[in-house]
Amino acid sequence: MEQLSEQDIIQIKDKGISFNSIEQQINSFKNGFPFAKLMGAASPQNGILELNDQLVDSYSGFYIKDSEFLKIVKFVPASGAASRMFKHLFEFREALNTTSYQTLRTRKEHNKAIEFFNNINNFAFSEELNSLVNINDYSSITEYTKDALDMLLTAKGMNYAELPKALLKFHIYTKSSRKAIEEHLVEAVEYANTNSIANLHFTVSPDHLTLFKAELKELIPVYEYIHNVKFNIEFSTQKPSTDTIAVNSNNEVFRDSEGKLVFRPGGHGALIENLNEIDADIVFIKNIDNVAIEDKNDLTILYKKALGSLAIKFQNLIFDYITKTDEGVELNEAIGFIEKALGLEITDNFENYSEIEKAQYIKNILNRPLRICGVVPNDGEPGGGPFWVNKDGKMSLQIVESAEIDLNNEQQKRIMKASTYFNPVDLVCCIKDYQGNKFNLKDFIDPQSAFISEKSKDGRTLKAMELPGLWNGAMAHWNTIFVDVPIETFNPVKTVNDLLREMHK
Repeated sequence: MEQLSEQDIIQIKDKGISFNSIEQQINSFKNGFPFAKLMGAASPQNGILELNDQLVDSYSGFYIKDSEFLKIVKFVPASGAASRMFKHLFEFREALNTTSYQTLRTRKEHNKAIEFFNNINNFAFSEELNSLVNINDYSSITEYTKDALDMLLTAKGMNYAELPKALLKFHIYTKSSRKAIEEHLVEAVEYANTNSIANLHFTVSPDHLTLFKAELKELIPVYEYIHNVKFNIEFSTQKPSTDTIAVNSNNEVFRDSEGKLVFRPGGHGALIENLNEIDADIVFIKNIDNVAIEDKNDLTILYKKALGSLAIKFQNLIFDYITKTDEGVELNEAIGFIEKALGLEITDNFENYSEIEKAQYIKNILNRPLRICGVVPNDGEPGGGPFWVNKDGKMSLQIVESAEIDLNNEQQKRIMKASTYFNPVDLVCCIKDYQGNKFNLKDFIDPQSAFISEKSKDGRTLKAMELPGLWNGAMAHWNTIFVDVPIETFNPVKTVNDLLREMHK
């Protein structure tokens, strides 16, 4: 690593990053990271648990009793601005500088923008937008179209492109509208509620923390009254110490125009640090933009409770096996559970171990965090999926992102294309051991599942490193069970037009 200046040293220390970590990151840029070794796509016949309607109803019905004495938290990654939701509107707005609305509406590349304007009065935020520009038919009043986009997207009006998704109006109700964060409050009442206390944890950008707190100060009394519940809400921000250093094409530290080191956020994998600090028995993880309108949310709640109950029952079974293993009994039954339920291979040398060694080996496998992952049929959404992976010479079930797959390898490409399921970030996590102690979740990260991408700053190309993803590499050494859940429980909002889906369901 090149010699660091006094300014560099101060900058690194201020972020809370060790010099050893910086050196490791630069070595990783030089050496790269291995691709995941896919052995096959998980399927209902091979690695994905299917529940019939009777089992779903049964597990869901048991959930309240099963969770009665447990602390349950709903963990919602809610960092970042919503600007990507409006990418097609920004492009359309730019095009309006040189071309008329009537001409642009005939061009295929602007179909999404035209769909937006054709349905403008069907969005939950349309009333507020109309009050600012006083237009009811955008498709015919072309001279005001750019003004409307300015009022929606920029600080001239609603500033939606700079707000976090959580604070955007998502859904229309008979007499009101709801923001994404409101829908998460309502959901939490149903399955993150113990003794009339609903626990939520939002990870937010430091720039938005004040906005979140002000919004919830207004909302919480209303929803506590409606649902006869108390909300216990915590916030955390991504730690500066999880930022990663940027390098140039020669793997030398990248500096900005002032000569300062450039760091970049480590991606959602950095949030394993935030998750690690939560005091809970059970944690539900769900993305901020994955919420349905309340009167179409019954199926989601049903499956959330079923997954929660399944997590508790599997955890109790694991605790029972560990206790019996400590007592020197039920080794064969525990091995069967490891192989069949958890999909893990037992070492070839197992039979040569002493009884004490066998018991310790089994205990080491079982005494890990557990995650129940809902997976949905893949309908073309970009993102990770459930696969059988060769990790450290043994097969295991993992969520793998496309960036982790060697698409130049035809065999790996075929396996990826054969996948029929998608990861919707629908996780139930058990993060305490059989003695009630919190696991240190950082002990179960696979550091080799990070990846490198190409970015730019000030017109210059740089290489950036993303940490192992929260629900893939950061949980690589967790025990994992995949469960088939209906596609109707997955309602992501990646573009503003996705909000129109609720009209057509």
